[in-house]
Order: sequence, then C-alpha cells, then structure tokens
Amino acid sequence: MKPIFESKDDLEIIYLLAKKFGFADQMFKKIKVENNLPEAEDVLREMNRGSWSTGYCGQSPERLKAHMKNQAKFDMLTMRAPRDDPEVGGDYYGLPWPCWGSPEVKHPGTPLLYNTNLHVMDGGGTFRPRFGIEREEKLPDGTTRKVSLLADGSYSLGSAIQDGYPEFTLASLKKLGWDTELTEAEMAVINKVNPATPDAVSWSLDLSGGIQRVALAHGCVPYGNGKARMNAFGLPDPIPVHREPIYTPRVDLVAKYPTLPDAKQFRVPNIGFSVQKAAVEKGIAKQFPLILSSGRLVEYEGGGEETRTNPWLAELQQDMFIEINPTDAADRGVKDGAWVWVTGAENNSRARMKALVTERVGKGVAWMPFHFGGWLAGKDLRGNYPKGTDPIVLGESANTITTYGYDPATNMQETKVTLCQIAAA
Repeated sequence: MKPIFESKDDLEIIYLLAKKFGFADQMFKKIKVENNLPEAEDVLREMNRGSWSTGYCGQSPERLKAHMKNQAKFDMLTMRAPRDDPEVGGDYYGLPWPCWGSPEVKHPGTPLLYNTNLHVMDGGGTFRPRFGIEREEKLPDGTTRKVSLLADGSYSLGSAIQDGYPEFTLASLKKLGWDTELTEAEMAVINKVNPATPDAVSWSLDLSGGIQRVALAHGCVPYGNGKARMNAFGLPDPIPVHREPIYTPRVDLVAKYPTLPDAKQFRVPNIGFSVQKAAVEKGIAKQFPLILSSGRLVEYEGGGEETRTNPWLAELQQDMFIEINPTDAADRGVKDGAWVWVTGAENNSRARMKALVTERVGKGVAWMPFHFGGWLAGKDLRGNYPKGTDPIVLGESANTITTYGYDPATNMQETKVTLCQIAAA
C-alpha cells in the first residue's frame, strides 16, 4: 500500500535518516535499496537473521507470501492449513510468534505460548525458566533450602527430555550427545560468536540457528522447560494484593489496604506512602471527589505532537475534553460541549477543556485523553512555538492534572487513577 498524500514510506524515511547521518551503507549492506526505498523483503530477512531470542526468525517473506497466496486453505476455526499442502502444510496462518528456527526448519508458528499437549514442531510450548533454574526458599524454622525452578515431570508432547530442562547451549547439546547433529557450517558460526568459550553460546545467541534446529528436532523448546511462577518472588507483592491508589476516594480503606511503604528505588526515593497519608489527613478526597483516569484516542498517538499536526487527524479531534457522567454534570451545571475547569489534587493544578457528557463513565468517574499539549492553565501557548512548528490542534495536557505515584512492579508512573474536581468555566 502506497503512503497517502505527501507521506513517505516508513522504510524510505529510515533510509534517508541513516543516509543523513552517514551510516546507511552499513545499515543496509544486506538490503536492496532502489530510489531510496529499501526492499521490504530484505528488511524482513534481516530481522529473521537477528531475532533468534524472540522467535521472529522463521517468518520469512517467502513463507508469508505463501500464506497470502493460499489463504483459502486455512481452516477458519483452527487457523491451520492442511498438513499435506506442499506450500503451507500444517502452518498456522501468519506464522504467529514465536516461530522458531530458520525458515527452512518450517516451524508452523505458535498459536498458544503454553500447550504441552502439542509437539513443539506442532505449535506446542512450555513455560520458560526465565527467573533462573533454582532459588533459595526460607522455611518456617528459619533455615533455607534450594528449590528447582525447572518443570517437574511436565514436558511437551514428544519431548526427548521428559522432565524440566534449562535453556539450550552448545554445552548442553554436548552433554546430551546431540552436538554431533550440528553441521560444520553451524559449528563455524557458533565458534565465531564466542571463540573463547563456544560452549557458552546459547540458542538465542547462535546466529546459525543450529542449536534451535537440533533442540526442535528432539521435541524440545529451545528456551527450556520451567515451572510457572504464581509466587512472583522478587516483586513487592509476590502474591498480588489490593492496594488503594495514593489519591483514593475511599479513605476508609487506606488503613487496611495502604500503598507500598516508602522506599528508595532505582536510586530515587519513592514516597507514595507518605503522600497517601498526607492526602488522607488533608481531606483531599472531599475537595476532589471525582476519580480521574486517562487513556488513548484512536486518532492520536502518544503526546500527539505529530498526529495533531496531521490535518486529516486534527479534523477528527479538534478539542481537548473530559468525559463526565450526566449525573455529575447536572450537579455541577455542566452542559455537553461546554468549557469546564478541571482542578487536580496537587500543586493547585487547573486545566480548561470541553466537557463530553456521557454514560460511558460511571457516576463519580471522569476520563480524559493524554494526547494534547500547548495550553497551560487555560492559556493558549501557540505563540511560544517556533514559526511553522505548532501543531494544528492544541489543548491542555492531562499531565497537568495527574499526580504523584510510581509502581515499582511495572516500572510505571501513576497516570490512570487520581482525583479531580470539575466546574463550569
């Protein structure tokens, strides 16, 4: 599909940028380029050559084109082609991730990440031992013991190893006696990857794909076979528990379900507990009784600077707005489409935007998109942009109203739940 209007193809933009910075020859040395446009097929082949660890190595352009050509052969329910088809036999449509091995291995893709009822070459899979192969567990009497994190008596159908096993390396192939199945060419690549200690080369670092190929041939998943982790040791709450937001309307629940204790994380203090305690003591929930969340619009992306500059998208969403329930709107004398002031729980923050009165949000809840910027506290700052750089649509930033908070489990800031007040402007 050709780009619309004055747009350039994404690949052309990347090539021109690389050319501008002087490294296009290196970046595209294995990719055919015509009229500044890299060939998409070559780009995918480059991805296949370097994506062993993520399972994007088997989806070659030739295989994907064969799927498009033979779409009618795929079952609408199982999404699988007949096994006896010469081009796409046994494949799942689109070769869903992960698709292990080189394209020549013909892995069918994996419709479900974990399914031990199927052979790995039939789309089956095991849990990945991502958190090591053992951990130290503390017992009630204060002593400790080592606990294996590998699967115990569980394995995928047809696996030559009928128990748990760690990720595959050249060393593990040697231990199993399977290293003799590697070709001379594959061994040459493995030795080149790590000349000093080739035994340490793993399935994810082996650019030949040989280690993956041999593991798959024996019905084993290259990344290993471990236990599922219900107890997420290493996280603040190994078993998830309910915790009230820092700014919560249910102050009566804070004592029972407080946020995490203050701590230093990534060299920075996280004082959410202190902020929550202060919010309760100051009666913030009475001053700001509406729960506020934020989210995406279809028309814009991220902070919106680029997409709000596109005239066709800008036409579809011309104003920053906040969704408010009809009952809450009636209580505040707010009309649909009217200007309102939204005030936040911190720093005397305030923002001017339009009201969207809708039952999409419940009573006591408000929602706003996070794609706008260029206004601050009701003031249009278009004049501050360098000439020709201002987006078509400007509006208040949701970040003006959102408040303090950081979740160490997900490494995310708190932008999805806080408190606010809304009043007619």
